Amino acid sequence: MTTAPGTRRRAPAGAAVLREDVTDAIRSAAFEELAAVGFARMSIEGIARRAGVGKTAVYRRWKSKLALVLDLVSAVAVQGMPAPATGSLHGDVRAVLELASYALRHPVASQVIPDLLVEAVRNPEIADTIKAALLDPQQGIAAVVVRDAVERGELPEGSDPDRALDLIVGPLYWRLAVVRTPLPKGYLDDLAASAVAALRAGGAGTA
Repeated sequence: MTTAPGTRRRAPAGAAVLREDVTDAIRSAAFEELAAVGFARMSIEGIARRAGVGKTAVYRRWKSKLALVLDLVSAVAVQGMPAPATGSLHGDVRAVLELASYALRHPVASQVIPDLLVEAVRNPEIADTIKAALLDPQQGIAAVVVRDAVERGELPEGSDPDRALDLIVGPLYWRLAVVRTPLPKGYLDDLAASAVAALRAGGAGTA
């Protein structure tokens, strides 16, 4: 059977059309619920209530709260920040710290990331997703920063990007995500200078 010219083909009966505005509302609600109660206590019911939709709307998009959270974390990787290209090691390190501090001070991220890291110890799926969404991009940025510094002669050949990442972001994560104390004025400038000095003194982990 053919369709007459000029006649619009109708969607099959019963086909689900998922509205993007509803999907976005559920994602936002899931972030807020995760920040408010943590992964262990969050529920599809709570997410649906916060989003102003029924549970069915959530289950039509994700089969479980784990699937929803993994999708949220994976989206972070897609939005990954680019590696800085300021022309100097100090400038690149300072730029990385500025972006990292902004992310870690976000009211939702400051609650969500530590909680998911705890859950990652017990759940390999969460661990793998966090690695792909958070750790791998950060390691990639550190690799670019170190590579560029080596090419400019600011660091020696064989400098270790992983050690560089530890020195650059580690203290900031400790301050904002673990100790949770405000950053004093000039803290990022001082930390950038200290990280650069440590990288140069230690060869960023060269043998």
